[in-house]
Amino acid sequence: MKRLGVNIDHVATLRNARGELHPNPVLAAKFIKKKGINSVTIHLREDRRHIKDIDAKKICKIKDLKVNLEISTKKEIVRNAIKIKPNFVCIVPENRKEITTEGGLNLKKNKENIKSIINRFKKLKIRTSLFINPNLNDISLSKKLGSDCVEIHTGTFSNLVKSKKKYSKEFLKIKRCSNLAKSIGLEVHAGHGLDYHSTKLLCKIPEIEEFNIGHFIIGESIFYGLDKVIKNFNKIIN
Repeated sequence: MKRLGVNIDHVATLRNARGELHPNPVLAAKFIKKKGINSVTIHLREDRRHIKDIDAKKICKIKDLKVNLEISTKKEIVRNAIKIKPNFVCIVPENRKEITTEGGLNLKKNKENIKSIINRFKKLKIRTSLFINPNLNDISLSKKLGSDCVEIHTGTFSNLVKSKKKYSKEFLKIKRCSNLAKSIGLEVHAGHGLDYHSTKLLCKIPEIEEFNIGHFIIGESIFYGLDKVIKNFNKIIN
């Protein structure tokens, strides 16, 4: 059975637009838990543009809620994540000027640092995932670095689907990477830019166990409500 993780960063984005307290991402996390969702994802960015440290701490203290904390390799962020103690950590690349995450990690360039960070979280029994491009070499290297999971960046695939362009080559790349990851003992996740259509297509890949979706869910909820959008995704992935 495939799992859905709901990214609630943009609940905090909306709150921060007014610099006040509403809408509260902690309440969003509790709402999602009541709907039976497997986990929530939050990204503690260096610039704190949406989720704040206090949000992360409060969300991670919600009883029986699995929290997937996305972090960069910055020392300050890693130290904060260790204090916050999430259930899961996903290491992602981060560029201060980017609007959203632009691609997967450069594992070759940062392998020693990433390996060290993974080891620190493993000692705390926190599941680690690496956010990578659909590249076979990166799958193999993720295993060597000690990661428990890989989250395959689906941004390129999603954009091709949305623009009604040919996506078969990108789909095949994701499929091959998923097959390899599963065969060498890595759990396979997928995320970035996903909507109903692209998620339905990727559900054809049995090795993908978890989808992490945020922007589309929060945006679509403006029109149809969070409860309805979550139900729609649950129908698609299961």
